[in-house]
Amino acid sequence: MSPEFFSGHLRSTLFFSTLLFFVIHSSSQSDQRQSLLEFKSTLVNSKVLNSWNEENNVCNFTGIVCNSDEEVKEVNLSQQQLAGTLAFDSLCSLKSLERISLGSNLLSGTVSTRLSDCRNLQYLDLGMNFFSGEVPDLSSLTQIKFLSLNLSGFSGQFPWKSLENLTNLTFLSLGDNPFDESPFPLEILKLQNLNSLYLTNCTIGGTIPEGIENLTLLESLQLSDNNLVGEIPVGVTKLKNLQMLELYNNGLSGILPVGLSSLVNLAQFDVSTNNLHGDLSELKNLTRMESLQLFENSFSGTIPQEFGEFKFLKQFSIYDNKFIGELPAKIGSWAEFEYIDVSQNYLSGGIPPEMCKMGKMTKLLMLENNFTGGLPENYAGCSSLIRLRVSNNSLSGRVPDGIWSLPNLSMIDLEMNQFEGPLPANIGEARSLAQIFLANNRFSGELPMEISNVSSLVEIELSSNQFSGEIPATIGGLKKLSNIRLQDNMFSGAIPESLGSCVSLSEINLASNSLSGQIPDNLGSLASLNLLNLSGNKLTGVIPSSLSSLKLTLIDLSNNMLIGRVPQPLLLVAYNGSFAGNPGLCADGSKDLRECSPVSRKSSHVRVAMYCFIAGALLLLLSLSYFLFVKLSKIDHKSPITRGCSWDVKQFHVLKFSEDEVLRSITQENIIGKGGSGNVYKVDLKCGEQLAVKHMWKSEPDSDSWKGSRSSAAILPKEKTLWPEYEAEVAALSSLRHMNVVKLYCSISSEDSNLLVYEYMPNGSLWDRLHTNKKINMDWGVRYEIAMGAARGLEYLHHGCERPMLHRDVKSSNILLDEELKPKLADFGLAKIVQTGKRMDSTHMIAGTHGYIAPEYGYTSNVTEKSDIYSFGVVLMELVTGKKPVDPVFGENKDIVYWVHEEMRAKDDMFSLVDSTITKDAKEDAVKMLNIAVHCTMKLPALRPSMRMVVKMLEEIEPDSLTDIVIEKGVESVIPDCKKPSMN
Repeated sequence: MSPEFFSGHLRSTLFFSTLLFFVIHSSSQSDQRQSLLEFKSTLVNSKVLNSWNEENNVCNFTGIVCNSDEEVKEVNLSQQQLAGTLAFDSLCSLKSLERISLGSNLLSGTVSTRLSDCRNLQYLDLGMNFFSGEVPDLSSLTQIKFLSLNLSGFSGQFPWKSLENLTNLTFLSLGDNPFDESPFPLEILKLQNLNSLYLTNCTIGGTIPEGIENLTLLESLQLSDNNLVGEIPVGVTKLKNLQMLELYNNGLSGILPVGLSSLVNLAQFDVSTNNLHGDLSELKNLTRMESLQLFENSFSGTIPQEFGEFKFLKQFSIYDNKFIGELPAKIGSWAEFEYIDVSQNYLSGGIPPEMCKMGKMTKLLMLENNFTGGLPENYAGCSSLIRLRVSNNSLSGRVPDGIWSLPNLSMIDLEMNQFEGPLPANIGEARSLAQIFLANNRFSGELPMEISNVSSLVEIELSSNQFSGEIPATIGGLKKLSNIRLQDNMFSGAIPESLGSCVSLSEINLASNSLSGQIPDNLGSLASLNLLNLSGNKLTGVIPSSLSSLKLTLIDLSNNMLIGRVPQPLLLVAYNGSFAGNPGLCADGSKDLRECSPVSRKSSHVRVAMYCFIAGALLLLLSLSYFLFVKLSKIDHKSPITRGCSWDVKQFHVLKFSEDEVLRSITQENIIGKGGSGNVYKVDLKCGEQLAVKHMWKSEPDSDSWKGSRSSAAILPKEKTLWPEYEAEVAALSSLRHMNVVKLYCSISSEDSNLLVYEYMPNGSLWDRLHTNKKINMDWGVRYEIAMGAARGLEYLHHGCERPMLHRDVKSSNILLDEELKPKLADFGLAKIVQTGKRMDSTHMIAGTHGYIAPEYGYTSNVTEKSDIYSFGVVLMELVTGKKPVDPVFGENKDIVYWVHEEMRAKDDMFSLVDSTITKDAKEDAVKMLNIAVHCTMKLPALRPSMRMVVKMLEEIEPDSLTDIVIEKGVESVIPDCKKPSMN
């Protein structure tokens, strides 16, 4: 054949080969595109996938990586806020797919068994999502090296058996999922290529097997927050590559295993909150240690001196153990040391002087030991310090002046020592100081005027010292001040009038000083005040009648020189002796005070005549006033608002009433509650429906407007903030549309007043129904429904709003109940909207209520949704136990969270924690809810579930049948049926 023939044949072959390649390639592109578009179709909020369309090459799709043959090799879409379900059948049809990364999204639903079709998969990350149901069988993923399912929402029985064949795994993370409890899975021991194993918080029990030594390549082993018992196996000491070993919050016992000292690469070691004992000799050679957490155990002996030479140590926490002896002098002086907590031990000697040498130390916590000497001068320059707590030791001398003015210091706690000297004027420069505790020392001198400049102060505790002089007249500038305790000192002079301007005060204790003069009348305007102790002074004059309007739980005015009649309302909150030691006091009907003398006969005629004259004049004046107000200006004299002025109405729902109908009802007799920012009124509409109206002043309320108000929580809980919270509440509520959030119909405002018009909640608050004289019997079904509804409301705020919102004051008194006892979240005066795309704004204000405040408020100013979740966990504990968040039965300075955590750790029978009124059949479900509450109230915010996760967990424990509530007498009647405003 001719060369021309061969040449032509070759050209034809090349042409058809090229054509065939393009046909196959085009077909491959089309198939891959179709698979990816099918996957996209199941997702919500997929704007990030706009590039996924018919025109683009699939290799140019966002998050897609192809191999050299333009076949999809990787799908990388983590942290993209993707929602919806996963279509693994479409993804697994991509035959070259090796990597799927979808972690940290909002994905939900079950994961199908079609995941097993991804046989070439080497990397799978589904962690930090909201899936439900069980993890599917994984045994076919024999090529996989990286598997992360932590905090993904899966539950039920984990398929441990399917891990046996996954011997290529180097990274396995399954933690923070509510799996069914199981013993330590022995299948794990066959994964000898693992270098990282994370099984924290996934309900593993039993003992850690000795066979753990098979995992010789492990660099990170995390088995914390489970139900593990027994000793730490010696097999752990064979893991020479370990850099991180975390076993905290289990039931481990025994001593640290012999041979632990051979783990020379160990940098992070955490066995806190277990039952371990013995000494720390096995740790003294671990010179690479960076974080050492041994707290809440029973360790004893001395702290090895070698710890002072650890040149990488940054975190050291050994509180609540039985250590003795001195701390190494050089501890914390080499690296950028962050914190030390050696509290509640038996340590002695001096405080190591150089722990802030690198300028990074934030917490120095050494309370309840036997330390001696003084505070080292070095710490006067530790500008990074946030918390300084050395109370209950034997420390002495003067506190270095520079410590008082440290710029970031939020708490200084020096109580129960022998410190002396004055409080210097430079304390006025402490711009972050919120709490100062100096009780039971030998401080002396006058309280400097400059303390009034520390606007962040919330608590002042100076009791049992030798302070003298007058209390600064400018103390009223501390608007955030909640507690002031100056008892058992030598203060003199008058009680400052300005103290009545500290609008957040809940406790005033000035007992056992040498104060004189009269009790300021304006203390009666402190709406939040519940404890007032002025005993043991030299106060004179009468007891101000304004104090009658306070909701006090304790009042003590004994051992003064007061005179006159004790206001009758104060007798109701007094104890035996509240007014003793005041010979000039009298009271009507009191067993402890003399009867007030009747008017003497000698002057009775004169006084009667005088009284008649005054009464006549008053009657004439009242008649004239009635004519002027009613006949001329047509203004309701019982209303605290100016009816004739111009009102601006902003409606947030379709209204079936006019502002005039609301304004006519703002009268004294309709008050049903009051707070620091205004009164709450009940409005009865013509149609029979009822509204709640909160009147918020734009200026300080006149004290007269408080008189005659009835104490009730049937509508809204007591406000803690002044008028500026009006804008926060309107901004928060106006755009919300959820059945478990109280409905704000409209706002009505004028130059001097603001009115917020809400739906009326006839059954008051959950607090009322659990803890007050309005308490009712609630069966478990009703309690569960309240928990579920409140959780859904909070989930909506965190995840359902266009702009997520933090409530910041979640508590049972802010969960209101309608006529059917359905819950609604209320009181958004402290709410904060999360700025889109930004980190949550930090705040130096401690927002919230004692007993519900998350512990991170003590060491950070960053507020997150996890703080709301902590507070909600406290509410769940209230529902299950029937107890208040703070109760003396928990022990001194202990709350319900501490009590529940401790009781659940110590007892086998959890049923004893459940409210005795809950039936025996429901107690198992109640214990399940208590477990959810424990997760919500973990100390570390990162360990708390999201509200979406909480809702899912609550759904899984729904009772088989929900019974009707049994309501005792005293519950308000159901609202009459009439057309309600639309939800538009």
